[in-house]
Order: sequence, then structure tokens, then C-alpha cells
Amino acid sequence: MPEPVPAKDLKAIAAQADLHHQYLLGLELMVATREGPAIVGDWMFRLFRRQHEEKFLSSFRKLGLDDLPDAVACARYHVLSNSMGGVTVEYMEESDAKAWVRFRYPRWMYDGPAICGVPVEASRGFLRGWYAQNGVSLENPRLGFVCVSEDMTGQFGLCGYFREYDHDLSEDERLQFAPGEAPPSYDPAQQPAPPAGEWNAARLAKANRNYAVEYIRNGVRELVSVLGQERALELAKLAARLTGLQQYRHMAEAVGGVDGGPVEAAHFLAAMFGGMGDEVALATGCGAGQAVLHHRGLRIVRGLDGDARSHLLACWTELWRGAVHSCRQFMDVDVAETADGLDWTITPREAG
Repeated sequence: MPEPVPAKDLKAIAAQADLHHQYLLGLELMVATREGPAIVGDWMFRLFRRQHEEKFLSSFRKLGLDDLPDAVACARYHVLSNSMGGVTVEYMEESDAKAWVRFRYPRWMYDGPAICGVPVEASRGFLRGWYAQNGVSLENPRLGFVCVSEDMTGQFGLCGYFREYDHDLSEDERLQFAPGEAPPSYDPAQQPAPPAGEWNAARLAKANRNYAVEYIRNGVRELVSVLGQERALELAKLAARLTGLQQYRHMAEAVGGVDGGPVEAAHFLAAMFGGMGDEVALATGCGAGQAVLHHRGLRIVRGLDGDARSHLLACWTELWRGAVHSCRQFMDVDVAETADGLDWTITPREAG
């Protein structure tokens, strides 16, 4: 039996999940408003196709869905995987060849009134990127997804069904729209549950965090492929800085952060980085109120190298600059990459 995770650590993990969720949403809104609906739709398509290719089959098997009919297994997969990421989805099974999913409000992807600023192209991008690809990944050319309701159209939220047809589907048929159809009645007895005994509070909290973090890891990478390096990093850095500024108080409340000077800011960062599972140590003997934090592990770029790593770090560090700049005392934040991590130096800014 694993040791229980202290409540303060769970709060830091949850704070990281929320931060990366808000960053994704902020970046999505920024791309939509600066670059337009078609661009954000293309970006969402590429992001969700990458997520699908990296995660779908491996997590499909972990959830014990291999022996079920494909339509049923896909619907159950989306309920289970989303619920572990903190997203509420309901399941309705009609037959072995037809099973429904309905996302309930509030929608995780479009937190609060931000849903009003996201174009429908974003939703259709992720439907094409992920849902339309399930049959391809399962090597079942007869499996498709039919969307009956969308978020941005004022219906009843994202809802649809996986269906196995009696003929092979063309690429355009793998995702269809049928707004006149309605799902069956909800039956709580039908709802799938993850394998018993494997998902305690700590593992669920980490799954929730990793769910949000993975969108950022892949999102920055795919945004570069859509907009090019210069423009993508310009928008991703700005969105990160704004997210850090906006979210600092929520994060500080979660981890017991104090709105003070460099030492307090360093303790705040140390607590938050601990929520990523990273190693942190506050240096001693710094002068003039300066604080230095040695940061190792860097879950955010684990397994990445080259441009993918450097681009992501350039954006991710702006989250924390924004957070520190939200403090009452003005401070400068310098980040130096080392052989095994980052060194953060926080210095009071001179008045005037």
C-alpha cells in the first residue's frame, strides 16, 4: 500500500492542473482573437491528432477495454479518460454498435464565460483530430462518430455517438453531424468505472494534472507548426505571462504562498514546482534580498529535446514570471538553464 500523499502536496498538484488548464484556455482565446477561427480550428485539429496518436491506444488498453465492441469501448474510453482529467462525461449505450457520450456543463475546455469567445471551428478541429480517428487507430474502417450537439451553437453541449456501420467509411464519413437526434435517457447503472483499487486520490490528482500539462506540451509544439516559430512563441509567451499574472492569487492560496519579496516568491515557486513532482532547493547566502532557486527534474519537458524542448521552456517560464510579477513588490525574475534543470534568480527591482 503506497504512503498517503499529504494534503498540502495534493493542493499543489491540483494548483498545477488548474494553472495549465487556464493557460490552454487563454492561449486558445488568444489564437482565436489574434489569428481567427480557421487558424484556431487547424491548431486544435493538429493538437488533438497528436494527443490521440500518443495516448489513445496505450491508455485504451490500460482501462481494460480491449475485449469490448469497438463503439462501446470508444464511448467508455472517453467517459473514463475524461473523468480522470476532471471532465464530466456521461455514457449511454444503445447497442454493441452504437454508444453515446454527453459532456456536461460546466465544460472543462471552455471554463466560465470564456466559452462565449471560442469559435465553433475549435470544437470541430478536435472532433476531426481525435473522434474521427478512433476507427483508424482501432483498424476498424466501419467505425465513426456522429455529433448531434455542439458547445458553441447553443444546443445542449457536446454530445454524440460512436457507431459501427455495415460498410467501410470514407474519410469524410468518419465524422458526421446530425443535430436533429437526441440521446437516450441517462442510466447511472450503465456508467463505466476505472479498474477497482488502482485509482486512489493521489493517482487521480496526478492524472488530472498530467491531463492538463499534456495539452500544453503538445499545444505549443503544434502551434509552432501552424503559425511558425516567431509568431507562435510571441502569442504563447504572452498568454503564459497573462495566465501567471491572473492565476497567482489562486495558486498562492492553494500552497500557502505569501505576497512578499524575493524569498517569499522563491518559496511559492518551490511549493508549486513540487506540485509537478520536480526537485527544488532554495540557495542560501544570497545578498541584497535576492533569492535563488535550484530547480531539477522538469516534468514539463520530460522526454523532449531540441526545438520542442526549448520552445516549451521559453513559454512555460513566462507563467512563473507572470506569477511573480503579480506580487505587490516589484521583482525581476532571471532564469538560467543548467545541465540538469533551471536556476531561478529573483531580485528586488529598484524603485523609479
